[in-house]
Amino acid sequence: MTIPFHPSIYEHAARVIDRSPWDVSRDGDLLAAAHIRAWQLYQHRPIVIGIDIYNLEAEAYGAPVEQPSSNGIPAIVRHPFTCAAELAELPPFDPYSAGRIPMVLAAARRVAAQCPGADVRIPLAGPFSVATNLMGFDNILLECATDPDAVGRALHGLVGGQLRFCRAILDAGLDIAFFESAAAPPLLSPTQFRAIELPALKSLMDQAAALTGHPLPCIIGGDTLPILEAMLATGTGYVCCPVATDQPGFMRAMAARPDVTVRINMDPNPITANDWPAVKQEADRVLALAAMHPKTCIGTGCLPYEADPETVLKTRHYIAGAAF
Repeated sequence: MTIPFHPSIYEHAARVIDRSPWDVSRDGDLLAAAHIRAWQLYQHRPIVIGIDIYNLEAEAYGAPVEQPSSNGIPAIVRHPFTCAAELAELPPFDPYSAGRIPMVLAAARRVAAQCPGADVRIPLAGPFSVATNLMGFDNILLECATDPDAVGRALHGLVGGQLRFCRAILDAGLDIAFFESAAAPPLLSPTQFRAIELPALKSLMDQAAALTGHPLPCIIGGDTLPILEAMLATGTGYVCCPVATDQPGFMRAMAARPDVTVRINMDPNPITANDWPAVKQEADRVLALAAMHPKTCIGTGCLPYEADPETVLKTRHYIAGAAF
């Protein structure tokens, strides 16, 4: 069989139309054009509509997104809240009017219309990632250690807003992918992930899957092997095997779940450095891992803006020529 190559295209979409990530993230026409062009080049699945994908919900709650220098990724550096109790009282945002969410929904509809057969999805942050952008890592990690119950209540409080966002996505005729990398070890310990994060994340994903009628991706970067069992407990049908974890161990653990698709991430640094011998070596390494599981694809993690599209295409063609 041939293993498909599906790089993760967020800010790199701006590169393929020669615009800055900031400009593309703020303009619906550019956002649609960038992701359409990226799909025409790479034929990746899914197309995740966004540039700074973790910022949408926090911005809708009032967190300011800062313009970076040059071609950096827009980021939230000033957090509007300081404690979990404040988040627990937040009313859900309106996905039809708050922040950039209406723009992203409209852009995604255009991409779906112009990319027949593509898997177009809206990125939906998990509750811990939303809370982290609203409070900042220092504040939320301190409360995880000193008042975990308060953090758990805050995360459950954010679920309602995310479900409203889910319904708006489905009303637009689109699909969903969950992203929750802020909760990965070593930021949260595996014990904290299971006790504080998992109940809210599972509640959100269970309810979202009931709305869509199918399991949803749960994308978490970092050292995820220690939390893999908890990730699978969300009912997800798609996980990634990040470079930062024990990838052979991760794939051995996935042998018990042949029904779940695994995206095995290559280290994107050789692609970004345009080091073709290193790219081939990395591709061969990951191809061997992909042969361990019946439902796999190869990805890159977040493909950097700086990656040369020609090198990405060369990588795609190399992987396509490898059959098992």
